Amino acid sequence: MSQYEYKVVPAPKKGLKVKGVKSSEDRFAHALETVMNTLGAEGWEYQRSDTLPSEERSGLTGRVTTFQNMLVFRRATAVAGDVTEPVVVDTAEDRTTQTIAAVAEETPLVEAKPLDADPARPEPKVAAE
Repeated sequence: MSQYEYKVVPAPKKGLKVKGVKSSEDRFAHALETVMNTLGAEGWEYQRSDTLPSEERSGLTGRVTTFQNMLVFRRATAVAGDVTEPVVVDTAEDRTTQTIAAVAEETPLVEAKPLDADPARPEPKVAAE
């Protein structure tokens, strides 16, 4: 029987500027693709996206409910006695979390280059605000 570990990350809120990509829909799709490919390269399998309520403080005593868009990923973990599934060791956990947080918070990425550079796909450029 397989066991899984899950990772839930915030979905991007804004698209990334890339040379040759003009529309806001395409920029957003590129930002989402970047997050999914980064995690996929580390062995995480995309499962679904969810919109979940989150209660936040508003003022001194008030509370307001906002909705957050989240991406859910999973990957198999080794089970005692199960030799058919490999053990996945994640050595880039902190770097991936920081990269995803940067995309989600709409902050510029430092060296946001794909793992497998495709010559047909232009390099992303961060817009100066």
